Amino acid sequence: MKPRSGSHRLPLFTALLVLAFLVLFPSPGTAASPAASFNEGHAAFHSLIKDSRRAKYRSSWEKVEKYFSTCLRADPDGPYAPKALYYIGRVHEELGVQSGLKSDFRRAIDYFGRVVSRYPRHGWADDCLFRRAEIYSRRLKETNEARLDLARILVEYPRSDMYAKANIALKRLGGYDKAVAQVSGQSVERSLDEVARRVAETPAPSKPEVVTDSEGKKRVVPADPSGLAHLDMVRYKSSDEYTRVVLELDSRVTYRYQVLDPNPEVGRPHRLYLDLQNSRLGHDVTSSTTVSDGILRSIRTGQYNKDTTRVVLDFLSMQEYKVFPLDNPFRIVIDVYSPDPKEAEAQAAARAANRAAEAKKGDKASKTIKYRPPNGSKQMAGDLLEQLGLTVKTIMVDAGHGGKNPGAVANGIREKDVNLRFALLIGKKLKEKGFKVDYTRTTDVFIPLEQRTAMANVKKADLFLSIHCNANNSSKVSGLETYSLNLAKSRDAVRIAARENAVDPRAISDLQFILTDLMVNSKIKESRDLADDVQTNTLAHVRRKWQIQNKGVREAPFYVLMGAKMPSILVELGYITNATEAKRLKSDSYLDYLARGVVDGVLAYKSKIERYAMR
Repeated sequence: MKPRSGSHRLPLFTALLVLAFLVLFPSPGTAASPAASFNEGHAAFHSLIKDSRRAKYRSSWEKVEKYFSTCLRADPDGPYAPKALYYIGRVHEELGVQSGLKSDFRRAIDYFGRVVSRYPRHGWADDCLFRRAEIYSRRLKETNEARLDLARILVEYPRSDMYAKANIALKRLGGYDKAVAQVSGQSVERSLDEVARRVAETPAPSKPEVVTDSEGKKRVVPADPSGLAHLDMVRYKSSDEYTRVVLELDSRVTYRYQVLDPNPEVGRPHRLYLDLQNSRLGHDVTSSTTVSDGILRSIRTGQYNKDTTRVVLDFLSMQEYKVFPLDNPFRIVIDVYSPDPKEAEAQAAARAANRAAEAKKGDKASKTIKYRPPNGSKQMAGDLLEQLGLTVKTIMVDAGHGGKNPGAVANGIREKDVNLRFALLIGKKLKEKGFKVDYTRTTDVFIPLEQRTAMANVKKADLFLSIHCNANNSSKVSGLETYSLNLAKSRDAVRIAARENAVDPRAISDLQFILTDLMVNSKIKESRDLADDVQTNTLAHVRRKWQIQNKGVREAPFYVLMGAKMPSILVELGYITNATEAKRLKSDSYLDYLARGVVDGVLAYKSKIERYAMR
């Protein structure tokens, strides 16, 4: 039978619709090219500009920003990178228009500045300067900075399409001649790149040396007959509110550091510089590293003089910083914190609510009328708890040791293997309870201790659980113990901290001195409470089937917990040097009981803090 005309067209039309949908709205999991990500972002940005209803919502702009961030991550030095940075700046500028928050305009200024500093010859650099000047003058009332940006267009981009606009705008602001003269005659800071090049011209020593860095990689470096230390590696972890930079050297050095305020006249943001004395720049350290995300803008290194290496960190903003050394290998850790706008707003709201409650309490002290909370207040309280970090949603699980570092080895098992098995097991159980779980490692790789906490900070985890097994010279010692960060109060705590930190026990006394400064903003009490809950619940669960010794809740200065912004603990599952406990730790059934106990402890802690916070 001949089909009716048109009966075959519906499937074809449907197929075309599906194809069009897939082209216009690709799956989020599909890896897009930088060009595709940029083009999608460009279309989404201009669509949102025209949609006044959707443009009111921060989430709408954040979705647009993700396209350009994806483009930037895919090819940070490619042809679309400057355009992506420009549009991220535009997104924050529009966010500022909608929110009225200066922090949004500051972020826009930063991204426009990145285009100018990284791509000064790009065709959009003058546009970035002009938009930045507009924000300075109209939004932030910082007229002098606006004048300098406009004057820079006139001096450095005389043939650009923004020249005429900049000329008119600068005349309108006043101080025309002074601004142009200032930009023309600026003495820009001596570039560290030039110093680094001069060092590279120094003849290298003739005898090479093979070294292994903290990541287990072997490198050939020239031996230095002068006896100077070498800065071998600079690495970092960064987010919007936290940055950790680690400087790794091949031997101990003395150092000094200083924070420099922003200097708009030469385009410099907040800077923290460190001078490493009796050292020279390693051959594999790049002179400048640009960071695309977070509060860290760039890291610059150079040979300041013949025996001093200088490292400069350029920041968008900083509220607080800590600098401290660690050993084996010697490294200097720099933690920088910046205020989270959302958290600051939430805290301000909480303070205002408290003041209002106190005032109402005072006004009605003599009355017996029962207070009824307004509709929706419970939901509002829950939202506030989340914003203030008084709840637990995301947990970072850290499997101790790994890769080149096996940890303790005894009775046919390696600590790193047990740690990883247990970390993956507990992660699965936590996910079943509704938590979001991140891992420091999911395979047998080595990760430096200080990098693990930094990963948790960058991911904005609410809890940090570091999983380990214990060891002792005596094979009779056994039991479960849980640690939080603090000064060690017993010889055993010193011994275990020294073993986990891979340092001589005598070095712990120096570390405790450093820790007294670092603990000011650490979650000391919260971590101790979490350790109590985990220890108690794990013992209770395991003792349903096995006898296990309670080694207690202890405190010690562990590298892996230092600098954590969230409650953090280190769980020692048992002693693999004890034959009975080692046999149990090989058992899936025993690990399952341990995991259920730890999860119960986390749930107990979560319930406790939410109950206290809601009072």
